[in-house]
Amino acid sequence: MRKLVLQLAVGAAALALATAAQAGETLDRVMSKKAMVVATNSGWPPQSYLDDSNQLVGFDIDVSREIGKRLGVEVSFETPEWATLTGGRWQGRYDVGVGSVTPTKPRAQVIDFAGIYYYSPYVYVVHKDSEAKAVTDLNGKVIGVETATTSEDFIRRQLEIDAPGLPPIEYKLEPGEIRTFADSMLPFDDLRLGDGVRLDAVIAPEQTALNAIKNGYPLKVLEGEYAFKEPLVVIAEKTDPEWTKKIGDLIAEMKKDGTLASFTTKWYGKDYSAD
Repeated sequence: MRKLVLQLAVGAAALALATAAQAGETLDRVMSKKAMVVATNSGWPPQSYLDDSNQLVGFDIDVSREIGKRLGVEVSFETPEWATLTGGRWQGRYDVGVGSVTPTKPRAQVIDFAGIYYYSPYVYVVHKDSEAKAVTDLNGKVIGVETATTSEDFIRRQLEIDAPGLPPIEYKLEPGEIRTFADSMLPFDDLRLGDGVRLDAVIAPEQTALNAIKNGYPLKVLEGEYAFKEPLVVIAEKTDPEWTKKIGDLIAEMKKDGTLASFTTKWYGKDYSAD
């Protein structure tokens, strides 16, 4: 029995040392290098996209740079596949993810949510020539969504947002066919070809839809018909609670001092920083 107790004690001590060794690992790395690697997207305007000079710009890029500024570190960007960005197990390749990620229950198992930095209503988008006036007019129609996103989860009635205080999700649409796309703008490219040519509607963030319309896409949003409203979070790997808290504290500061309101107004035309 004494031997077993001793083995358990040694095992517990080893676990404690391993945990201590991991604590603050990301925070220490970033602060010692004075550099932070941000995982984000490269094709999701106006959140984050490549401009005419092939430079990453957008709301998420501004937020990332502001976090770096407040930490006193340089910021660089990587643009992994969405499943990699949201899947955790980064193994030090990225320090933080700023990619308008929805906090869902499955994601909570593999990544940390540092904090909500804005909210996004999802809308139903149709061609400008569409006669649809309400969601029920889209029943049985062909609906386009970006794959592996909450819009796909929603249309498949599998959406589980992991955030307190949100109203229950209502599913009003019965699609005839669901078509998925690897990029946020690809469904809009199909929809712009004409009403019912390839798609009858797209479900997407209001910000993305309005930006497409602003850039000349012949589309319109169904008025007063939000699919759902989601919070968006900055994410971190599940290895360093101190780092996650540090990023969360900075997001809270940016919300309190109006920085996030300023960024959302700059890129989206109105304040999406508050619920």
